[in-house]
Amino acid sequence: MTADIPQIAARTEGIAIRSVPRMRAEHVSVVYNGSTALQDVSLSLACNHITALVGPSGCGKTSFLMTLNRMTDLINGCTVSGAVQFAGRDVLDSQLDVVLHRRRIGMIFQKPNPFPLSIRRNLDLPLKEHGVRVRSERNRRIERALRDVGLWDEVKDRLHHSALQLSGGQQQRLCLARAIALQPDVLLLDEPCSALDPMATAVVEDLIRKLRTRYTIVLVTHNLGQARRVADDIAVFWSEGGPGYLLESGAMKAVCDQPQNAITQSYFQGLRG
Repeated sequence: MTADIPQIAARTEGIAIRSVPRMRAEHVSVVYNGSTALQDVSLSLACNHITALVGPSGCGKTSFLMTLNRMTDLINGCTVSGAVQFAGRDVLDSQLDVVLHRRRIGMIFQKPNPFPLSIRRNLDLPLKEHGVRVRSERNRRIERALRDVGLWDEVKDRLHHSALQLSGGQQQRLCLARAIALQPDVLLLDEPCSALDPMATAVVEDLIRKLRTRYTIVLVTHNLGQARRVADDIAVFWSEGGPGYLLESGAMKAVCDQPQNAITQSYFQGLRG
């Protein structure tokens, strides 16, 4: 947690929540080739909280997530406006060191994407690329990251085997280990369980809950049950055939028990979206 961002009171739809934000988006809009996908989103992400981003497909959840670590830079024709405050500066500043920023803001995608390399090399390579030159330090970080995601005992005797031989759930945990080996501040999870079976999903959900003590986590999910199980806070995104927007946000229990917007209530009841 940085001293650059003061404690604030976030108020959304009449619900006030005291929290210390790790990141704060201010009037963020995302445009693809002239078409606005997300419009005027302001949202605080509390330090060491899990914030679930929910809502129907096409309402801008992933677009918002990608602005937080500048993955939008990699999309031709994409422009982002507004501001995203993190560690005392605007993430969208053109002078930002994007490589360093992405080390601090790790991202896990829907489908596990291990490198077609050995299990060990999947973690060793990014550590080298980010300046960890001492082999013993890389080995220490690799073991710790694999222990953190519950993989060490499963793979310690086959670290030189291909990562592609792992199960889907193991591959996703390996990708998470790859991110946390770089010692990030924030983890962005884009539907990390959508390609997993129920048992693997339960393992990953347990892992996410444990990691919240060390990281600020932002989770995109279409599974409201999953959001309720793992998240502290929730942000409901919506679209009415036009750009996506933030409908309502706040503490998970408050929004679930007493949604302030009729659309939110219908969505939670399965009547919308």
